[in-house]
Amino acid sequence: MSAPGPKSPPAFDPAAVARRFVGARRGFRPLSGFPGALPADMAQGYAAQEAALDLWPDAVAGWKVGRIPAELQAELGAARVMGPIFRENVWQAEAAPTVLPTITGGFAAVEAEYIYRLGEDAPAGRTDWTPTEALRLVEDELVGVEFAGSPLASINILGPRVVAADFGNNAGLILGRSIPDWASRGDDWPPCEVFIAGRLVGRGAPSSLPGGPAASLAFLLGACAARGRPLKRGQLVTTGATSGIHDIEAGETARITFGDLDEIFCIAQPVEAAEGLGGPTDGQHDVGD
Repeated sequence: MSAPGPKSPPAFDPAAVARRFVGARRGFRPLSGFPGALPADMAQGYAAQEAALDLWPDAVAGWKVGRIPAELQAELGAARVMGPIFRENVWQAEAAPTVLPTITGGFAAVEAEYIYRLGEDAPAGRTDWTPTEALRLVEDELVGVEFAGSPLASINILGPRVVAADFGNNAGLILGRSIPDWASRGDDWPPCEVFIAGRLVGRGAPSSLPGGPAASLAFLLGACAARGRPLKRGQLVTTGATSGIHDIEAGETARITFGDLDEIFCIAQPVEAAEGLGGPTDGQHDVGD
């Protein structure tokens, strides 16, 4: 009898991956590793994201756009990655620090953002946009802070395919002030700086983004339409981590400034894992099982 041949690697299962991520997020429980076979490409990552969107009990208030590192863009066939922002995780900046609900053992970071609010629906079937055309749909541009968060601590190490699989590594958005005369200003104002625990960790400006914020919006308009999710009036679009992605630990406070326009404070606060949601800390039980 001949010896059995090598086993085939497990197939990627977007529905199972989605259940694990949604269960872990809802239960505020970390995942010890990626829950299953890794996505082979960006399309598989987005397949898991689509399955997770069907499971998530909240409306999409907008979308985040992140930049894929230059050295990976040719391999992945993409320059940017996207993910949903949910309505209950959009907060208005106030004088007191905004609480960022973090998963102990997961990933948490803050990013200075330039944010568009759409003033009209995008055409459902249109997938090709220039930055100039994209801006015609915008009614307002704001500053703010993206809360990047995931139950998977290694999400950014594993790369954009995994980022796509888990809601684009988004866990919330803090809205700051509108930028005066945003449509006519240059892309060097307002500059931003990020401080964590009182230490400057990054600075940038709208011009730090390749093509500026409008290029991110143009990408997103086409990508959302291609997925059958065209952007809608009132939705928010974060355009990229202008000053970088800055890890934040439980109990740490961040201060994000935008020149003399705005100053936003937030604090990372761990949330106790919820009983009955998400299963044990390794995510071995799925939502709905």
